[in-house]
Amino acid sequence: MVDRTYYAPRGGHPPQSQLLTGRAVFTEAYAIIPKGVMQDIVTSFLPHWEGTRLWVLSRPLSGFAETFSQYIMEVAPGGGSDSPEPDSTAEGVLFVVEGEIAVTVAGRKHIVEKGGFGFLPPASRWSLRNESGGTARFHWIRKSYEFVDGIDIPEAFFANEAGIEPSAMPGTDGGWATTRFVDPADLRHDMHVTIVTLKPGAVIPFAETHVMEHGLYVLEGKAVYRLNQDWVEVEAGDFMWLRAFCPQACYAGGPDNFRYLLYKDVNRHMKLGAGRR
Repeated sequence: MVDRTYYAPRGGHPPQSQLLTGRAVFTEAYAIIPKGVMQDIVTSFLPHWEGTRLWVLSRPLSGFAETFSQYIMEVAPGGGSDSPEPDSTAEGVLFVVEGEIAVTVAGRKHIVEKGGFGFLPPASRWSLRNESGGTARFHWIRKSYEFVDGIDIPEAFFANEAGIEPSAMPGTDGGWATTRFVDPADLRHDMHVTIVTLKPGAVIPFAETHVMEHGLYVLEGKAVYRLNQDWVEVEAGDFMWLRAFCPQACYAGGPDNFRYLLYKDVNRHMKLGAGRR
């Protein structure tokens, strides 16, 4: 089994001697939030969470990406929440990048270690605690679940990427592969959170242009990404936030694999009419 290392922010504050030049970009089609932006000054706190701070990577934003929010949570030993989610319509995904967390759903406790994935359906009775001796850091992706008559709400489940065989893209000889935690044909799910891996030199060889919004957090490695009409360099710890239809392609750099945690909305009709939900 490969011992994965995932990038997680530590915070801190840059010295007065540091140059202002950075890689942060916000355009009408995409945003880049580089790892150097994730300092102490931009952390937040949440009601009913103890010993916890977070970096907000994305939030629903009118005219940009509207379907999801994504946080990087940092929970000290003993910290956590017995009332983590205030919105009964929200579903969630947790992905642990450092340490471990104890997640209790409907009275059953699950220990989720590094590389661990958890899906939490709307109206779940769940709580989260860091019962370990070290700091835990994990992504928390939230989306308002789109209910469909005749289709059940998916149940909560937990997995670890170490136990899942990546699915290679056809014709790539394994150079481009996706680790899927949910069956793409399971229409109960209206969002997918996966891990995409490109080996050094591998490419996404065309400008994907599609309705799905994206959040891409770089877990490992580096690459050059084509976003809309721009080429941008990204590395472990950077976050790419893409609105619908933003053209996207990629060349993986080296010397290590380029890997990112990917969110996209799927499997639902397009909403019609201004302001209708």
